[in-house]
Amino acid sequence: MSSALKTPASASAGAGNTAPAGTILTSRWTRAGLGLVVPVLVLAAWQITTAAGIFSPVQLPSPSAVYTAAADLIGRGQLGNHVAISTQRVLIGFAAGGLLGLALGAVLGLSRLADILLGPMIGALRAVPSLAWVPLLILWLKIGEDSKITLIAIGAFFPVFTTVSLALRHVDRNLVEAARAFGLNGLKLLTTVQLPAVVPAVFSGLRLALAQSWLFLVAAELIASSMGLGFLLTDSQNNGRTDRLLLAIILLAVIGKVTDALLGLAEKKAVAKWA
Repeated sequence: MSSALKTPASASAGAGNTAPAGTILTSRWTRAGLGLVVPVLVLAAWQITTAAGIFSPVQLPSPSAVYTAAADLIGRGQLGNHVAISTQRVLIGFAAGGLLGLALGAVLGLSRLADILLGPMIGALRAVPSLAWVPLLILWLKIGEDSKITLIAIGAFFPVFTTVSLALRHVDRNLVEAARAFGLNGLKLLTTVQLPAVVPAVFSGLRLALAQSWLFLVAAELIASSMGLGFLLTDSQNNGRTDRLLLAIILLAVIGKVTDALLGLAEKKAVAKWA
């Protein structure tokens, strides 16, 4: 009898003990600190590996060598320019591709006829590798900024288009009919009811598109570029500067994560407001 009486108390005590742990893991600062654990361990392993001489400096430079390469480029006034021009290209291409993907995704998601007419062609174009577009863009748009931004826009277009078109097809029909009963139709119905209903899907597509934009950046900067992180990658490879090559990779990872985090903040605000 006594053990039966103790069981609920023990369960409640156990539940009370686990609650703070869950609260701790949802803390912003705790999550940020835990997120740094693996990068710090990787950095430590990198330092130990290079100090032990397991790899030659050409194969894997030390963290200090990469830092020195960064300091050298900063001293020359080049690193900031590489970062700025790449970020500008990505943001412009992402905005153009994302807006076009949102517009066409909405058309195909809402119109059965448009889906039948355009769906197969867009699906086929989505399968074309990024580098396959480079010669055609050079022929059409020459080697200026237009060709680079267009390639990035192509990369950003498809994730947004796919997620928006699929999400709009699955909007609750009862919700749409109720809105029509209140006199909402056409563009008003789309902006007031249908798009807010798919806000989480839209931002999922946007975040995928942003990641794709950074991936397509490297291919874009193969188009006779003389500035940018993609150029820094290829130029470092051609000159055997592995330290600069690793620096470019690290910068792409860090800036990509920062831009994704900013888009994540916008997603939270949009979901709280509309979803």
